[in-house]
Amino acid sequence: MDGPSPLGDFLQARRARLRPEDVGLHDLGPRRRVAGLRREELAQLAGVSVSYYTRLEQGQSRGASAEVLDAIARALLLDDHERDHLQRLADAARRAPRARRPRPEKLADETRDLLRSFDGVPALVLGRRTDVLAWNPLGHALLAGHVDPLSPEDPVRRPNMSRMLFLDPHCRELYGDWRRKVRAVVGNLRIAVGRYPEDRLLTELIGELTMKSPEFVSLWGDHRVTPCDADTYELRHPVVGTVTITQQTLVLARSPGQSVVVCTTPAGSPSEAAIALLRQASAGARAGRSGGPARPGRSTAAR
Repeated sequence: MDGPSPLGDFLQARRARLRPEDVGLHDLGPRRRVAGLRREELAQLAGVSVSYYTRLEQGQSRGASAEVLDAIARALLLDDHERDHLQRLADAARRAPRARRPRPEKLADETRDLLRSFDGVPALVLGRRTDVLAWNPLGHALLAGHVDPLSPEDPVRRPNMSRMLFLDPHCRELYGDWRRKVRAVVGNLRIAVGRYPEDRLLTELIGELTMKSPEFVSLWGDHRVTPCDADTYELRHPVVGTVTITQQTLVLARSPGQSVVVCTTPAGSPSEAAIALLRQASAGARAGRSGGPARPGRSTAAR
């Protein structure tokens, strides 16, 4: 494997973030010409030769053992998520890439049933590339009401949450702390790239965001690895105003790479009331599109 590689890029980025004093080395002061640790310093800390570590960073070595990777992870002060990411990148480097274009992801019937069970709670299903595979009416109304609600059913038209957050002004304005949200999205994309290094559609998404968003370029170059498990965000919704939600990600065991994102609010809070109001407004909008009246008794706001 010649030239730069995801593994080499990750090692260089992590090495650049470490200062000599972080690992007990003496800094040489203003004469130091590199950001972070030198390769020879990192190699010394990991107990490997400088030439071997250099080949690893340059993508010229595929055979790093688990013991070597563990030593490098300790030297780089990696956390558990970063260690897992390092191992995935090393595993991918050992495999010969396949040129096969991946097929569009499908939504299993049991996943659709699960999504339908989230009555009164905004929810959506994301694929491994953050494509929206499905959403319930309230999830659509909360996070992307300006998008065609039927678009996830067509693989060609499927919305992509990463693309929308960086390139769609409506989604960008939705989050009060937009930068914190996209930082989490980028960290999660890093994990996806490590898990699916041969996914050309994922690579194309990263390339598109790199070309179109300077903010993405800055965050992607940081090489942070952070899963989007659960976090709380303030939304500035165009219909119901300010809403504070907690987005929780539920992994689907039978559909690798897919997850359900559920948006919850504290019981009895103004945000819960806002979601109930949004549910009522969403039901009315759906009735208007279908040409019929909304069915009674479906909105918690009317109870």
